[in-house]
Amino acid sequence: QVNLVESGGGLVQAGGSLRLSCAASGRTFRSYVMAWFRQAPVKDREFVAAISRDGGSTGYADSVKGRFTISRDNAKNMVYLQMNTLKPEDTAVYYCAATDRVAVGWNKVPEYEDWGQGTQVTVSS
Repeated sequence: QVNLVESGGGLVQAGGSLRLSCAASGRTFRSYVMAWFRQAPVKDREFVAAISRDGGSTGYADSVKGRFTISRDNAKNMVYLQMNTLKPEDTAVYYCAATDRVAVGWNKVPEYEDWGQGTQVTVSS
């Protein structure tokens, strides 16, 4: 398994920006497809963004497309989520996730084997 630790969450006003970071340790980082999910109170965990092993492909939920950018630095074992033009509906706990499977369905929770502890993002109106 790979250990994942998120950071960078906080309180921001609507329209503002925040960058989340996920630090990975354990197995070879480049072997993992990485993703971000989020979960608001009393709601299901939902897909936000994913990135391929080499960073060459990305995918986003429709709700964040054009506002959020996922990236990775394999030399540093890091994954990032740059969040711009934040909206109150983006408020949630954000989780970093990893899988070394040949993943089918990057936006599905069961595809991911390892999860971070989450970091809170609160967007005020």
